[in-house]
Amino acid sequence: MAGETRKTEGRGRLYDSIVDTVGDTPVVRLNRIAPPHVTVYVKAEFFNPAASVKDRLALNIIEDAERRGELKPGMTVVEATSGNTGIGLAMVCAAKGYPLVVTMADSFSVERRQMMRYLGARVILTPRAQKGLGMYLKAKELAEKNGWFLARQFETDANADIHEATTAREIIADFAGSRLDYFVTGYGTGGTVSGVARVLRRERPETKIILSEPANAQLVGSGIVQERSADGGPSATHPAFEPHPIQGWTPDFIPSVLQEALDTGGYDTLIPVPGAEGMAWARRLAAEEGICAGVSAGSTLAVAMKVAETAPEGSVLLVMLPDTGERYLSTPLFEPFGADMNEAELEISKSTPGFQLG
Repeated sequence: MAGETRKTEGRGRLYDSIVDTVGDTPVVRLNRIAPPHVTVYVKAEFFNPAASVKDRLALNIIEDAERRGELKPGMTVVEATSGNTGIGLAMVCAAKGYPLVVTMADSFSVERRQMMRYLGARVILTPRAQKGLGMYLKAKELAEKNGWFLARQFETDANADIHEATTAREIIADFAGSRLDYFVTGYGTGGTVSGVARVLRRERPETKIILSEPANAQLVGSGIVQERSADGGPSATHPAFEPHPIQGWTPDFIPSVLQEALDTGGYDTLIPVPGAEGMAWARRLAAEEGICAGVSAGSTLAVAMKVAETAPEGSVLLVMLPDTGERYLSTPLFEPFGADMNEAELEISKSTPGFQLG
């Protein structure tokens, strides 16, 4: 309120570990860039302690394996990841005392590798020409040779289960007594859409679930069935895959975790989005709403804005924002923003005589 200083009172609890802070991310209204005839909210997953939605599955994969007795003290964890799952696992493994080895194609952003190493993990890079399948098979190879625990984010039940138990429950609670017409998300492993759909279909059946994927890599949209090995993992690159700029979305195979949503009607509409549109909306989200999110978040928002164009008056949309924009400093998302002053900034500097560079 104008004239009053904002106050906080603390959370009313003390945390025993950083992993206890995973989840309960805020839902925030967009006030400046949403069309006036609808209300658009975003679920800001970068409020998780390692700054992405993948903190949820990372924690549950480890704790589920502990409960089952598959992961014992001192065992090494290994996983293939485009970055966010690896960062989440690095945070969890550091807090719990497990060594972590991550396999990752060398096409993903440099800051992701640095973050994982900063959190104590070892990062094994695989050739980008071998795509996501290459890093996936490398992780399996390392696990089999060394007796390490393979996290299997693309197949494990622990993935969708945590979104059913946390992400979906948070949405239900936050929108209790309020309308929610559309839930919009992309997919990486597919855990978010599969887990959330279980709950929304049961408790909020009026909510339409919108799924998205890159326009130039429409694996789901192609209708082509994914080739799989006996354990449910991919055995070949999906023929509809092409390299795309939406890091964290759509590996070169359809994960079995996502297959659940495809087989059970876990989404209503599939809308592809070009990566350039996702970047443009991510930049607008930052510059006009003050929300710093990544390319996948901007791409999800771009799809939500398409839905909003024809949505009935008064519709309410919820958009998943998977991670922070700071994870993309070395990517094309930040290309327009150099380290040096641009012309407009130089003009401002020259408008007064002192303290000028050069």
